[in-house]
Amino acid sequence: MAKYRKLGRTASQRKALLRNQVTALLSNGKIVTTEAKAKEIRKQVESLIALAVKEKDNYEEVTVKAKVARKDADGKRVKEVVDGKKVTVYDEVEKTIKKDKPSRLHARRQMLKVLFPVKEGEKKNMKEVDMVAKLFDEIAPKYADRNGGYTRIVKIGQRKGDAAMEVLIELV
Repeated sequence: MAKYRKLGRTASQRKALLRNQVTALLSNGKIVTTEAKAKEIRKQVESLIALAVKEKDNYEEVTVKAKVARKDADGKRVKEVVDGKKVTVYDEVEKTIKKDKPSRLHARRQMLKVLFPVKEGEKKNMKEVDMVAKLFDEIAPKYADRNGGYTRIVKIGQRKGDAAMEVLIELV
């Protein structure tokens, strides 16, 4: 018995298709696709969420000093003239950052193999959303007390063109 469905595609096409659909499912919460694709997507999504749940609190908060450019009321950098040259003025600020422990860093890199950044928002105000951060910060806390079964597949019916079974796969 095969370990995975080939979906009538070459290896690189199949991998790209699954990456796109897994990322779309995690960013939107649900997608409509064929039954065979949904069952393959489910495998990857379940393992990603399980990894995120396992490593969600595995970090330490560290305070660091950083130089930040001073800005005026319009949001532009403040410049001073020093030795005849315009130089940007910097302020030293203390920030608290999350420093991943080695196992969480490894999990983050495993997720980056599958996921990619998604652009959300209106056409002019598109912002790139880090899907790994979304997995750790939003999705994992939702499923912290749940042991697997993070997705649901609901059959919709047959597609008109080729009579393939269409399903709705969603995060529970």
